[in-house]
Amino acid sequence: MKKTHIKLFLGYAILVFFLSSCMIMQQKYERPKDLIPERLYRTDMLPKDSVSTASVSWKEIFTDPVLQGYISKALENNLDIRMAVQNIAVAEAYLKQAKAAYLPTMMVSSGYTFSTSSVNTQMGQIFGERRFINQLDITASVGWEADIWGKITAQKKAQYASYLGTVAAHQAVKSTLVTSIATAYYQLLAFDEQKKIIEETIVIRQKNLETTKALKDAGTLTEVAVQQSQALVYNAQALLINLDIQMTQLENFITLLMGEPSHKIERSTLAQQQLNLNPDLGYPVSLLDNRPDVKQAEYALMNAFELSNVAKADFYPSLRLTDSGGLQSVDIDHLFSVKSLFANVVAGLAQPILNKRQMRTNYEISLANKEKAYLQFRKTVLTAGKEVSDALKSYTEQDQFIHYKEQELEAYAKAAEYSKELMTYGMANYLDVLNADVSSLNAKMNIANAQYNKLEAGVQLYKALGGGWR
Repeated sequence: MKKTHIKLFLGYAILVFFLSSCMIMQQKYERPKDLIPERLYRTDMLPKDSVSTASVSWKEIFTDPVLQGYISKALENNLDIRMAVQNIAVAEAYLKQAKAAYLPTMMVSSGYTFSTSSVNTQMGQIFGERRFINQLDITASVGWEADIWGKITAQKKAQYASYLGTVAAHQAVKSTLVTSIATAYYQLLAFDEQKKIIEETIVIRQKNLETTKALKDAGTLTEVAVQQSQALVYNAQALLINLDIQMTQLENFITLLMGEPSHKIERSTLAQQQLNLNPDLGYPVSLLDNRPDVKQAEYALMNAFELSNVAKADFYPSLRLTDSGGLQSVDIDHLFSVKSLFANVVAGLAQPILNKRQMRTNYEISLANKEKAYLQFRKTVLTAGKEVSDALKSYTEQDQFIHYKEQELEAYAKAAEYSKELMTYGMANYLDVLNADVSSLNAKMNIANAQYNKLEAGVQLYKALGGGWR
């Protein structure tokens, strides 16, 4: 009898070994080769095989100590960051569960059964009287499924890819948070500069209004000129109110990112800012390592790829071994006796034949999901290339834009000066002076805005290359 059991056990062991060798049928994930075009960036700048800008810590890019403090506080307190961390914890728990799938399941149970048979049944007629049966048992069972076709391995790989995806998502949230804080901070500094310009303009326009009133009293100008001067004062005062509203809203946005109630944001000045950014692009393939959203898209493809392997493995038979044993007795006095021991060993192969096309449907869906994940991966890469190209163009052209705006301001200042002189000699009307004043204010505001655009473009280039999360 024992020899028969040994032969059966060896037979099943050989079968498991043979079927396990079939795991080579599972495909291995390989990154698509046609994913990244060589000319991903629309630029004549040659990529450099050096440390990419994205590899530099945000602390080295954003040198303003006040801004660094806000970023550090946001990374510590931001609610989106904390939710992303919890998503990682969830994915890590599922990953541990997937790794434990190789282990057998074990369960221990105990029970008590009381039964009595009817006297009017056939068995009751044989015994001639009612019988009472008490049974106590302590049972342990162990079950194990052999990973014949690599199904469990594929599930583990899929869950690992999902876990890495949550890590990349966490990095993406950090990158977005860092660059959002920096962008809002620089915008606030630009608003400070524009507010100073408007306040100075209000003072100048109020003086011009007094001068206009004096010239009107002297008969040189009319009431029309006075009203036009007054309108310019009102215009500047309205601009100042609108700017104060935007500044308050921006301060509230920054405090929200830091996970704090709304309050005033202390800051330095626009002139003090120096973005320590070297626009070395690096090769396009570096986006796969630096950009969290690109990494997340690839992990989604890996997950879909492995799940298609799982769906494919469902077509093949599964081998499951089940072993149970324990103690059974009709009375507690003999429960722990050697004679109370019992054991069962069951091994079986299960091959689905007809299951309402569920396996075929699941497999076809897994293939479609894999193709969707690939297309999303490619779209993410192309989008990354576009964002790099957009930010690079804006960043490299802003200096020239600022140069022309400064020349424009200088021309408007001379035009205003000449208009006042000509008006004194009656060779120009007051409308020319007003137009020159309005154009001069717009030019000053545009210069401040262009200085912000330069900083904002640098921030976006840093993010587009995959920086901000280190």
